Amino acid sequence: MDSASLLGIGVGVALLFWAILLGGSLSAFWSLPSIMITFGGTMAATLISYPMHQFMGVMRVVRKAFVKTGSDSNEIISTLVRFAEKARREGLLALEEEAAQLDEPFLQKGIQLVVDGSDADLVRSILQTELAFLEERHRSGASMFETMGALSPAFGMIGTLIGLIQMLGNLDRPEMIGPGMAVALITTFYGALLAYLLFIPIAGKLKVRSSGEILIKEVMIEGILSIQAGDNPRIVEEKLKAFLSPQARVGVAGRTAKVRDSRDAATHTP
Repeated sequence: MDSASLLGIGVGVALLFWAILLGGSLSAFWSLPSIMITFGGTMAATLISYPMHQFMGVMRVVRKAFVKTGSDSNEIISTLVRFAEKARREGLLALEEEAAQLDEPFLQKGIQLVVDGSDADLVRSILQTELAFLEERHRSGASMFETMGALSPAFGMIGTLIGLIQMLGNLDRPEMIGPGMAVALITTFYGALLAYLLFIPIAGKLKVRSSGEILIKEVMIEGILSIQAGDNPRIVEEKLKAFLSPQARVGVAGRTAKVRDSRDAATHTP
């Protein structure tokens, strides 16, 4: 679970409620017509903009913003270095059994292509094509929330116009002016709230998630091709660590050192 996303939304909502309570009552900010105009209009316009299957998968996309999925870069690099060591000792065919046990389908496919004797250019082409389509799927998910972020303030303004029309149409009935003005103002509030506290931040988090996952996939491609080329495991490790920040490289070095120590201990155990 991504604590930053939950903390951001929780703190934002709490501070808004607190600010509202300091100035009056929460009931003044509740309007069912405003919700119907803003949220309903945003969802309807988004449905017009995107195919049904993509719109229906919106909750699956939201999950990616709040739940951290995918592989850890340190773990992936350690696995690739271990595979490089095994390939140098026993040959590429020795990787087939371990590749079948991997939880990462992308890495599993790449190792299997290498084991099957595919040409390096073909391996790179297949994996980069799959990566390109993965990036496109991620981009479409983020763009849907960007669209919602652009539409919700617009429907807030539409609600404001509806409220003003209702208010001006009832100038001879003072008791109707208040509800009309409430709808006019609260819809704008709802539209801005949905856009800037929910939709646009989720789109931003999805982009961050996508860039991180794509980076890991690029590390996998480079590692798989290095294994196929028969590079020294330490060279493979240094080559893959170049993709990471200096702080992350320390974690990789510590993990691979532990793996080597445990393997050496098992080798020397009588």
